[in-house]
Amino acid sequence: MAKRTDRDLFDALRTHGIRKRVARTVADAAGKADKKAPETLRRTVRDLNGLLTDLESRVSGRSSSRSEAAKKAARTRQRKSAQRSAAARKGARTRAARS
Repeated sequence: MAKRTDRDLFDALRTHGIRKRVARTVADAAGKADKKAPETLRRTVRDLNGLLTDLESRVSGRSSSRSEAAKKAARTRQRKSAQRSAAARKGARTRAARS
């Protein structure tokens, strides 16, 4: 029965575009898993989850690096604005002292 499950899992993974070697490794590890999944299977699942998260962020158009870049740009604009304001205040004080 375990070999049939392994073959079904292997076929399902291949149908979804997973490479043959990865599908075979996952199916073999899943077949050998009794109560605790072997490290290979857990690592592969973790890698696939990471890949899935990356793909979802690309599809939805939300990228963490893009968000970080936007936040950095906002901080830069705020800092430059503060510098301009400080320079304007200093200039106004200088002009007021001269007259």
